[in-house]
Amino acid sequence: MPDTFEFPFHIFGYLPLLIVLFFVLNSFRILREYERGVVFMLGRFWRVKGPGIVVVIPLVQQMVRVDLRTRVFDVPPQDVISRDNVSVRVNAVLYYRVIDPEKCIIQVEDYNQATSELAQTTLRSVVGQHELDQMLAERDKINTDVQRILDEQTDAWGIKVANVELKHIDLNENMVRAIAKQAEAERLRRAKIIDAEGELQAAEKLAEAGEILARRPEAMQLRYLGTLANIAGEKSSTIVFPVPVDIIQRLAATSGKSP
Repeated sequence: MPDTFEFPFHIFGYLPLLIVLFFVLNSFRILREYERGVVFMLGRFWRVKGPGIVVVIPLVQQMVRVDLRTRVFDVPPQDVISRDNVSVRVNAVLYYRVIDPEKCIIQVEDYNQATSELAQTTLRSVVGQHELDQMLAERDKINTDVQRILDEQTDAWGIKVANVELKHIDLNENMVRAIAKQAEAERLRRAKIIDAEGELQAAEKLAEAGEILARRPEAMQLRYLGTLANIAGEKSSTIVFPVPVDIIQRLAATSGKSP
């Protein structure tokens, strides 16, 4: 007959030591340089610890890790109606980070989700206050407005919005064609204005030249001789000699005096 089994009651003598060892091993936490630990004692906030080795008393204290690195959030495309009733789709990229670990854990349930949802609604609100031409030409201003509003509203959560950048402004094909026609019409308008300004300046210069020639008859003669030299250089079968008006007037005056 085998010997009867006897329970080793002597191991209970090591139980307190095992319990102490378990608590000691579970009391240490290692936080990286970019991490902080928000420690609660019996459910109440106690302090922020880290980085390095952090001691947390089991069953009495609880710790929540917080990452302090800058996060990048790609705001999904948002359908927006501009102030001049144009439908566009815009998306952006958001850069933010935690600057107060206590607030980001206590003041909001999920600070990442809250920041992303707030970014979407703010982007629609700000872009909708601008006309289409302003969206296309003043992106920096829109970026600054969205960043400022988000930074003000997330300050209570311990979040710092560093930057907001619009990535794309998508238009439908009809609107793209309309913008192309508008740009072409604008180029034609500028070309006509430049041509008219050139005609005006040329007319002013011709008027000045005419006044000078009228005051100096010898200048008119030089002009006449220059014109003849230009005609002589051309290979033309027919040459028309221009006669100055003052010569015709003199001939007419002479014939009128003859008997």
